[in-house]
Amino acid sequence: MAETLYIRLGSTSNERIHWLVYSDTEQEIIASGELSGALALEHLTEKSLQRKVVVFVPGCDIAIKQLHVPAKSQRAIKLAVPYMLEDELAQDVDHLFFAYANIKNDANTSNCFVAVVEQVQMERWLSWLNEAGIRCKTMLPDVLALPVVDNTWQAVALGEQILIKQSQWQAQVVDTAIWPLVSDNLANNFITAHKEDGLPILQHYSPLSGTSEQLTLESMPEELPLALLAKGSKGLNFNLLQGQFQVKEKRSPALRTWQIAAAIMGIAFIMNLTYKGVHLWQLADKQQLIEQEIINTYKNTFPKTKRVSVTTVKSQLKGKMSEIGAGDQSDSFLVMLANIEPAFAMVKDLKPSSIKFDSKRKELRLQASANGYQQFEQFKQQLEKQQFAVSLGAQNNQGDKVSGSFSIVANTQGGRL
Repeated sequence: MAETLYIRLGSTSNERIHWLVYSDTEQEIIASGELSGALALEHLTEKSLQRKVVVFVPGCDIAIKQLHVPAKSQRAIKLAVPYMLEDELAQDVDHLFFAYANIKNDANTSNCFVAVVEQVQMERWLSWLNEAGIRCKTMLPDVLALPVVDNTWQAVALGEQILIKQSQWQAQVVDTAIWPLVSDNLANNFITAHKEDGLPILQHYSPLSGTSEQLTLESMPEELPLALLAKGSKGLNFNLLQGQFQVKEKRSPALRTWQIAAAIMGIAFIMNLTYKGVHLWQLADKQQLIEQEIINTYKNTFPKTKRVSVTTVKSQLKGKMSEIGAGDQSDSFLVMLANIEPAFAMVKDLKPSSIKFDSKRKELRLQASANGYQQFEQFKQQLEKQQFAVSLGAQNNQGDKVSGSFSIVANTQGGRL
């Protein structure tokens, strides 16, 4: 079942937030409610994880303009618009964000349709969503999501505001307290601009007390304002999240190549990290230095990592290994190393020089050096006590040291792995 989570944010963090889950296939409301403010958005985090998220923002914070710009290219139009609107906007254009709609020229020859909002306000809305862990790719002015019907105006009350849409790119938001006065002005202004045309019908989806007698009202079936916006938004070819606020996809074409390279580096890193881990038990006085070295190596291997600690390296590595299907092999390797560690502790004079792991055979091949042959036999006996099958390879005298190899296999009957 395809479902969408619709969220209508407020202008400030303490304003009430409306939300609704709508089934696109069944065309029905699944759930709806209100939140006390932006800090309560975390209650919608779980609902957003498996659903598309569309966010509505108050139209009262956005200036909706349609212009005729004497330029042919889209780039030239976008460069000219801020300066054309400079005298109409209260803020400095350098502090405003301009979002453009992909709409064809309309009857009055407008060729540019733009929504203007403060950059700080955009950043504020996005920060609320980010802090709640809600990811959305579509953000719309609420008033533009009302339906479009020829020769009619659409109106609905949402909270303490009335949303009014007059055409595809003409809309406004009015406080309910001043609606009687504004409705008179709307009627008078329309009559002045369209002397030969009659006033359009005002279709309203919620009661509008004090409406001007000049306007012809048509009562529509009442429904949740957010449900009305959800239906109207499907035909709206616009998104505020563009330009500097455009949502960047987490995946890139080079991701698969990076995963393969990361797998190779990860396996090599595990080998190096395990070797240092065995020595860590014996070198408590150098613990802090080694921990820092591990962190630096991890960050060099995975440069995009921002936060890492010694306690989380293993879990992060397991996550990266699982992404390429190698999680089970790394687990067996680490478990086996943990099981042979006590033998190293008992035979302290025997030092490993290299370790190789055959994941198919669950076999660990160990190259080591010691002061004499006796340590090799002692190490073998300690492993056999722990139910490992151990083969001792050839030993060679190298000056005052003896080097040799071991083949260590987990005894499945003993249940070591």
